[in-house]
Amino acid sequence: MTTFSRFIALGDSMTEGMCDEIIDGKYRGWADRVADTLAKDNLDFSYINLAIRGKLLHQVIDDQIPEAAKFVTGPETLVSFHAGANDVLRPNYQADVAYAKYEKGVSDLTKTGATLIVFTVVDRVEGEGKTAKLWHERFSSFNVNVRTVAHKYGATIIEADDAKWLADLRFLAVDRLHLNSDGHWRLSQAVLERLGKEFDPAWRIPLPPAPIKSKLRATSEKTLWIITFVLPWIWRRIRGKSSGDGRSAKYETPIAWKKF
Repeated sequence: MTTFSRFIALGDSMTEGMCDEIIDGKYRGWADRVADTLAKDNLDFSYINLAIRGKLLHQVIDDQIPEAAKFVTGPETLVSFHAGANDVLRPNYQADVAYAKYEKGVSDLTKTGATLIVFTVVDRVEGEGKTAKLWHERFSSFNVNVRTVAHKYGATIIEADDAKWLADLRFLAVDRLHLNSDGHWRLSQAVLERLGKEFDPAWRIPLPPAPIKSKLRATSEKTLWIITFVLPWIWRRIRGKSSGDGRSAKYETPIAWKKF
């Protein structure tokens, strides 16, 4: 079992930690929680988080990977790479083009000599209809690509299929896209378990069945969600804007991490 001296997290809002609790003005997120535990093994442990919300696959590859490569010292550096979900949500998404880009990113990271982890995603969501069907089709294809590339290059996969019940909306924030604090905690424990580190097995315990909502309440919540989150997202797309425009990463250079 490798004792890591550094953890470098790459990606978009999921890895930035959006919608988790805020500490020192920054979202905590699953990656910070993983760093908490990894730091226990090495007093000289350091942490970098280059993830920025809204970033597309090519932006993570072109901007974040070269920066990460500067700080990789070998297999004792853990790198997490999760990107492409924002591309999948775009109307003009092309799976074959995304596959080629994703493979390039993993290939580039493998060449650094780092220990690499990648992620599949929950490919089914609650609900029915065209949106749920499209979500499943696109994200199941995304997952196939991740698995294929990971096996080819020897990356470790954090597999969403190991806990399909994480599709429960109660693990998501009110935007129905990002994990809430419980979701981030559970993901962090899944990562730690996969790495063979100290973890809390309670992360695998599903929530009890959710109370059935009245049709009126369900409709009201969906309408509020569309007004608050969906329409602003569409408006940003129309204007060619991103939620990450003008933002910098949480930790752009190695920071001594001893928050445990």
